[in-house]
Amino acid sequence: MSKKAILIVLDSVGIGALPDAAAYGDACADTLGHIINTCHPDIPNMMALGLGHIDGASFPAAECAPKGCYGKLREVSAGKDTTTGHWEIAGVQLSRPFPTFPNGFPQDFIERFEKAVGRGTIGNKPASGTAILDELGEEHIKTGKLIVYTSADSVFQIAANEAVVPLEELYRICEIAREMLTGDLEVGRVIARPFVGEHAGGFKRTGGRRDFSAMPPKTMCDLLEEAGKTVYGVGKIEDIFGHRGITKSNHAAGNPACMEATFAAMGEDFDGLLFVNLVDFDMVFGHRRDAKGYAGALEAFDRQLPQIMDMMGEDDILMLTADHGCDPCHTGTDHTREHTPLLVWGKKVRSGVNLGTRETYADIAATVLDFFGVDEKLKGKSFLSEIL
Repeated sequence: MSKKAILIVLDSVGIGALPDAAAYGDACADTLGHIINTCHPDIPNMMALGLGHIDGASFPAAECAPKGCYGKLREVSAGKDTTTGHWEIAGVQLSRPFPTFPNGFPQDFIERFEKAVGRGTIGNKPASGTAILDELGEEHIKTGKLIVYTSADSVFQIAANEAVVPLEELYRICEIAREMLTGDLEVGRVIARPFVGEHAGGFKRTGGRRDFSAMPPKTMCDLLEEAGKTVYGVGKIEDIFGHRGITKSNHAAGNPACMEATFAAMGEDFDGLLFVNLVDFDMVFGHRRDAKGYAGALEAFDRQLPQIMDMMGEDDILMLTADHGCDPCHTGTDHTREHTPLLVWGKKVRSGVNLGTRETYADIAATVLDFFGVDEKLKGKSFLSEIL
């Protein structure tokens, strides 16, 4: 009989600073706590699963007994980026963070990159993805030079107007950059940032974004594929894992499209993991310090949670978590070094189980592998026996 593990990553929905957060400048970060306590979003379904009962939660719990299992996870890996968080969720722990480039990339690399792709570049500095379009978009259109920039994350981002650089050429350029960024330059992700528009103030990113990640060591996705299970990625999951270990994918862009893709996938008959990333919490609201918009996105997801639960099979399990924080009430626009929430539900899952503070995000991988009877283990400790 087929069964599904539905793993939904609410991108950046952290739940309070990790013990080492001060080393990252994030000692007071608390994405969920700050948003809930300042914007008071109506999220009754997540609260009913036990969100407010999580140890150390800085916001009130629902008065009813939790219907699900609840806890929080520590990140062992160094760093606080998307790739590192997802890889640890999938059973990989990194001892050193991917490099960042607060002063831009070395000039000799930029020159080699320009020669390799046959185009000049402008930018090469940390910047907001929307602000740099207003700053350099018109020059890009006039000259054809690529806008390259980074952020506090380990990323090499390439922005280009679709009327100047067709999508397929932009993706090819990103693949070249990915091959060139090795050794001390091996960033977590090269990101294609296509946009449209003709003038500053009118530029708009499109849904053609693609992430070209560093290639991970063996993850739970690989092990599940080797065991003959389906690994169905929704959103940017396939990009984060370098398209490896993902047997089927819907590269939907944005939370609404990703939720539609999730419902469509749940309606299919397969035995395996449905791995979903909901990027808008982070990309649209966290980085732009929009706490009210973030709260609205939480409400939108919460309204759809009952439909997810209704569509689940008798033996399916649902896990909600995050990959890092991005506290819009904290200083700056960077990710924040935080615990992540863990909510688990299923028709056969026990209710009201406090899973405590897990020692690593990788406990999710261990539990998923245990759920499907895969003997080969990675990092982490399974909590399957606690919830079933």
